Amino acid sequence: MKYEQLAKDIIENVGGKENVISVVHCVTRLRFKLKDEGKAQTDVLKNMDGIVTVMKSGGQYQVVIGNHVPDVYKAVVEVGGFHTEASVEDVEKKKEGLLTQFIDVVSSIFTPILGVLAATGMIKGFNALFVTLGWLSNTSGTYQIIHAIGDSLFYFFPIFLGYTASKKFGGNIFIGMAIGAALVYPKLSPALSDLTAGEPLYTLFAGTIIESPIYITFLGIPVVLMSYASSVIPIILAAYFGAKVANGFKKIIPDVVKLFLVPFFTLLVVVPITFLVIGPIATWAGQLLGQGTIWIYELSPLVAGAFLGGLWQVFVIFGLHWGLVPVAINNISVLGSDPILALTFAASFAQIGAVLAVWIKTKQQKLKTLSIPAFISGIFGVTEPAIYGVTLPLKKPFIMSCVAAAVGGAILGVSGTRSFMMGGLGVFGIPTFIDPENGFTAGFSGAIIAILVGFVLAFILTFLFGMGRGTKTAQAAGNTLAATQNTDREEPEMPVEDVIASPLTGELMSISDLKDAAFASGALGKGVAVEPVEGKLFSPISGTVSALFPTNHAIGITTDRGVEILIHLGMNTVQLDGKYFTAHTAIGARVEKGQLLIEFEIASIKAAGYVVTTPIVVTNSDNYNLVITEVKHVEVGDRLIELEGVTSGSSLPLL
Repeated sequence: MKYEQLAKDIIENVGGKENVISVVHCVTRLRFKLKDEGKAQTDVLKNMDGIVTVMKSGGQYQVVIGNHVPDVYKAVVEVGGFHTEASVEDVEKKKEGLLTQFIDVVSSIFTPILGVLAATGMIKGFNALFVTLGWLSNTSGTYQIIHAIGDSLFYFFPIFLGYTASKKFGGNIFIGMAIGAALVYPKLSPALSDLTAGEPLYTLFAGTIIESPIYITFLGIPVVLMSYASSVIPIILAAYFGAKVANGFKKIIPDVVKLFLVPFFTLLVVVPITFLVIGPIATWAGQLLGQGTIWIYELSPLVAGAFLGGLWQVFVIFGLHWGLVPVAINNISVLGSDPILALTFAASFAQIGAVLAVWIKTKQQKLKTLSIPAFISGIFGVTEPAIYGVTLPLKKPFIMSCVAAAVGGAILGVSGTRSFMMGGLGVFGIPTFIDPENGFTAGFSGAIIAILVGFVLAFILTFLFGMGRGTKTAQAAGNTLAATQNTDREEPEMPVEDVIASPLTGELMSISDLKDAAFASGALGKGVAVEPVEGKLFSPISGTVSALFPTNHAIGITTDRGVEILIHLGMNTVQLDGKYFTAHTAIGARVEKGQLLIEFEIASIKAAGYVVTTPIVVTNSDNYNLVITEVKHVEVGDRLIELEGVTSGSSLPLL
């Protein structure tokens, strides 16, 4: 309750909780519906620390807070007892289907560690390659150290997932890590334990008799010892359970001793229950999941490969690919290899084959310029610039790349290609198909053939059929999506990461002219506004989506150097409850400059009585000097704001 006093002051000065009909929040402000706005002490609220300003609009009494509005909202709800009211975010979550919620959970848990997971997988892959080529012996010290580096994250996966899962479920991240560490504690691993084994324990699970070679007892109850190294499902379930247990203890343990007694009791409850119940059940469930996916795959590897390979890029666009990531990790952990995610390997090469054809055939200089970096990044498996910047806007090249990826996936299926580790993307993913025990197998050869066929076929199909007649489509895409710089204008050179491009096409206006005091005053950050003429919002800079309101009307992006950008489509458009807005990204996603983020229907929004004037502000603008363009009309990709004073930072890539 960091904001408890602020919440009390807000409730008191809006006329008390008996004057509040409801309260929700959007991306920057609390939105009250009051019985009598005359009872609210507006001047007092405006001068209060922690409040930017107060506004009245659309029948709502709006208290502008800023970026930490979700925390203040929680405090207001708790202090005021508004438990029956829901925030806009809560309402939207209730509307989400189970699949959407599952994808959100999976992406939130795995995204933070994908960079390191890919890096360590690449190290393992290259180590296997060196052994297969005879450059290293698997008994040498060099091999052992490199293997330790590559296997470090995967072996201790429960500890890392304990951190990210606890963070997602609202638990204490260090309690989550402690639970994960207990699961991989050496003396409780069947392979490393020096405990005296009990009699074999036979368990009936899903109609199958499972023998556990070692068991111990906890308070007289048998505990089945299993290896949780590299496991995924047990720690995620344990972290969820741990978050609930910890929150329960927080409510009953006095504040003065919460610091150590909450973790004390949580660990004493959660860890034994995890070893007794959650761990074994989750492990057996993981084994069934692995066997189930293999059973489906073996029905027809060719069809499975064509299906997953052909639709993989579509899955990426909608975020559905996250559903297969834990399946692949589980299969590698349980079965030693995974054929499912391997079927999609040719997709990125098909994508760059299509991009190369576009680059050669198009006569549009902007599209040519955009195709080169998209092709280079695609070689290393980062295909978003290619998808969003080149092939998807042109439509046909995207379709041709999907067709070629389907053929490549079919080849991978027929070849029985499997990945033996989670590794890098693109060319860095090739060593992951080397069998650590058998070296270069038919599956590895199939992977090489598949990526070559996918690349060449996508190139030929796009070159012959994917560009259409003339260059009108290419010209439109080039004009819309060349988001690195406007080549028609002579401008001083600056590092690309220090330039915010225009995310919209439209007329420029001063932010001080907005009919919204919070933005107009600069209280939410310095910036500029655009009156858009096209209902497409593109990323103004490369970075990570740090905020995306459920109604899709506002998005925040944080660059690798820490610049925080907020884009708010229209004024008070949160009240449209997401209608007329379609997002093409998600919180935590890595976005590249020029990538399509949100589509919105300008005519429908205006017909509903709202303006679409869009502020683009740097919320931490006090750290920089902003130089705003003086032109009156901007196209997507034009230089909008130059940042002076940006310092270098570091960030792991979100793959």
